[in-house]
Amino acid sequence: MDQLKQSLLEAPIIEKNGYHYFVHPISDGVPKLDPTLLREIVIRIIRKAELENVDRIVTPAAMGIHISTAVSLMTDIPLTVIRKRQYGLADEVAISQQTGYSENEMYINDVREGERVLVLDDVLSTGGTLAAVLDALDEIGAEVIDTVAVIKKVGGENKVDDAGYDVKTLINVDVVDGEVVIVDESGDD
Repeated sequence: MDQLKQSLLEAPIIEKNGYHYFVHPISDGVPKLDPTLLREIVIRIIRKAELENVDRIVTPAAMGIHISTAVSLMTDIPLTVIRKRQYGLADEVAISQQTGYSENEMYINDVREGERVLVLDDVLSTGGTLAAVLDALDEIGAEVIDTVAVIKKVGGENKVDDAGYDVKTLINVDVVDGEVVIVDESGDD
């Protein structure tokens, strides 16, 4: 995880409504995403995630798409993206997404009762997005085999933990005095 760690230590920090936000290629698409960093992350996800018996990868738009696409290509597991656009399809499920700095509606399509899914996301911070996704998948009747977030920002409220969900992470960080601090290089299992 040398590249991920180094890229996080070099990440610029911005403030949005009192929330300290690191700007990173995995979570923001800027600065540029080096393919070797993406490859390092994908290999780590494949090693950490429970992939046996997974029918589908599910990821929220937008910043989970590149990670999940790469994992899908490496594992041949199909991918469904949870979108911020409503399509009005017959099986569409609306969810409310709340993060540390925004609130949106998202829509799950083409995930069915009984499907076994791996949920992938870029960052776990407040847990608002993942908690909403996991609740919706439960309501659909999908079986969540595993959930992995690349980066966990610690130190605040985590709605996923509060809801009783377990999320594996690749690396855990905090933002202290305007800088990223590595809390756990191995993340959560």
